[in-house]
Amino acid sequence: MGNPGDTQMKLATGEGGYVLEDVPHLTDYLPDLPSYPNPLQDNPAYSAVKQYFVNDDDTVTQKIVVHKDSPRGVHFRRAGPRQRVYFESDEVHACIVTCGGLCPGLNTVIREIVCGLYHMYGVKKILGIDGGYRGFYSKNTITLTPKVVNDIHKRGGTVLGTSRGGHDTSKIVDSIQDRGINQVYILGGDGTQRGAAVIFEEIRRRGLKVAVAGIPKTIDNDIPVIDKSFGFDTAVEEAQRAINAAHVESLSIENGIGLVKLMGRYSGFIAMYATLASRDVDCCLIPESPFYLEGSGGLYEYIEKRLKENGHMVIVIAEGAGQDLVSESLQSMDQQDASGNKLLQDVGLWISHRIKSFITLCRIILRKRRCPLILNI
Repeated sequence: MGNPGDTQMKLATGEGGYVLEDVPHLTDYLPDLPSYPNPLQDNPAYSAVKQYFVNDDDTVTQKIVVHKDSPRGVHFRRAGPRQRVYFESDEVHACIVTCGGLCPGLNTVIREIVCGLYHMYGVKKILGIDGGYRGFYSKNTITLTPKVVNDIHKRGGTVLGTSRGGHDTSKIVDSIQDRGINQVYILGGDGTQRGAAVIFEEIRRRGLKVAVAGIPKTIDNDIPVIDKSFGFDTAVEEAQRAINAAHVESLSIENGIGLVKLMGRYSGFIAMYATLASRDVDCCLIPESPFYLEGSGGLYEYIEKRLKENGHMVIVIAEGAGQDLVSESLQSMDQQDASGNKLLQDVGLWISHRIKSFITLCRIILRKRRCPLILNI
């Protein structure tokens, strides 16, 4: 897609150490754009909530708690409907594209964008791009209306299809320009949003009146400031099923250990919330809290303690936890997937082997003491 570092971040500073990290805007390169009243002001279903329009100077602080004498810190532009908009409903030709891996709720988001544009803003021309970024120039589009998307939230995956990588920024913008699209809604994770930033840069270079809106897709819930990312609740609910199965297995065998690896590249929200909800987990390992295996206070010591006390245990580990330990014992590979995300080592398989090695050593020691120990993992 190009170099994401080319995207210039907008920063504004103020008194008391105030820093505003702003998003790029059409008026940055089209300063004379006319604005129009927001259609919500005349919509009978929404006219009663005019007080909820977001002011241009509304911001959200990155850190909620600050000391009295500390700088005001970093703030972000608050999202939400403005009283003035830069597109008239009749001229809007929107498109929606989903990229990267699947995530619970993708179809719900597609449905809400379509219904929101159609019913709230009076937008009638909405396209779905089939097959991710490369679908802009290699596949057919799907006409989206409230009737078409009425029941899609009941299905899994994405009705628009998806893909990773293999796309051409210039061709994408050519397609946007040729089709007369002026609003692009992009659903995807880190790599997808890096691509969205590069697409916007090309749009800005050409001076096109095209708005690009990135909708972050991550069930890891690892986006600062926002309360919760879509798909997170479903991930936690499904994770509890796996934990329950591991608990049943470990409980059925003397000194059994159930090990469950959950998603969470750089944050352990899924693992932590699933642990709190299930109440059957003895140990939860997440990327935010480093751990070690051997010695006093190490994982091995805790495993031995829990087995003596309880006769079984369940360990939950996020996929990004313990990556420093894995790199020490395995050949470190700096590889990336097609979206540009770093490929992590399989910490679940690694820690399973390490625990088995530890238990084998314990068996040898206990055998010499003539004390039987049965353990399954």
